[in-house]
Amino acid sequence: MIRLVAGRLLWSVPLLFLLSALTFLLAWLTPGDAARVVLGTNTDPLAYAELRAKLGLDRSLVEQYWTWLTGAVRGDLGRSLFTGESVSAIVDSRLAVSLSLLVLAALVIAVVGCALGLFGALRGGAPAKAVDGVSVVAMSVPTPWLGLVLVLVFAVGLAWFPVTGYVPLVQAPDRWALSLVLPVLCLAAGGIAVVAKQVRGAMVEVLGRGYVRALRANGLSARRIVFRHAAKNAAVPVVSVFGVVLIGLLGGSVVVEQLFALPGLGQLTVTAAAQHDLPVLQGVVLCFTVLVIVVNVLVDVVTAWLTPQAVTR
Repeated sequence: MIRLVAGRLLWSVPLLFLLSALTFLLAWLTPGDAARVVLGTNTDPLAYAELRAKLGLDRSLVEQYWTWLTGAVRGDLGRSLFTGESVSAIVDSRLAVSLSLLVLAALVIAVVGCALGLFGALRGGAPAKAVDGVSVVAMSVPTPWLGLVLVLVFAVGLAWFPVTGYVPLVQAPDRWALSLVLPVLCLAAGGIAVVAKQVRGAMVEVLGRGYVRALRANGLSARRIVFRHAAKNAAVPVVSVFGVVLIGLLGGSVVVEQLFALPGLGQLTVTAAAQHDLPVLQGVVLCFTVLVIVVNVLVDVVTAWLTPQAVTR
């Protein structure tokens, strides 16, 4: 197990390097720069050149990336081109919001998705078709449209939840929970559908195997067969799909945070990209990449625990 984790972490180093370099290249190819955003389109060329030199934008792409990379290795992600604030401090101030959204959405997906999938697999017939039908519809609904519907019904119409905004957990736990209900539901809807469909398919396949029929013939209860024997075998493909869903939540969080005005990393990404604030954008990409690596390592660890024979080979 230790060798597995060490190997995955070792492979993450070139991934971090590749994504940071790609981010720099894409930002460099995008028309405009931070100096143009600060000064506007109609400005004195001399003032524009002076600001570019002050911000270091007049240097070559390789020089800019090398400066950022050497600082990042030492733990210094640079400073915002607009506010001058440390990128690490900016990312840290937004991280709690995004983690709250992502962790709660992951929990909702795991609990509701597995419950629906098991219900469809064990009941069969009309319930199974209903689970499949709802899953297909949920996977097809665009996240922005779903978010607007949730706001119109539950925030504007019923006034159960706030429309936008975020309240820190330490400030007011009840208002923190209320501010995240609609964003979490919006973000988790597609993932619930994917997990429910995967759980139902995996459980139906496992329950049809010969050893399950033998267990039933030996008089074991249905509950014991499902939760003690079948669930572990069905969990392997579900865990893999769940990992992919978690990684997809990172992209969905950008849309959800913009829609519900949550001051998280997703909103920060959009703002930094619009302002061509490359150090901040690099810091956010680095943080998202680390989250992806953590998710992949956890998925590998859980899969290895479920199939220990694969690790010993």
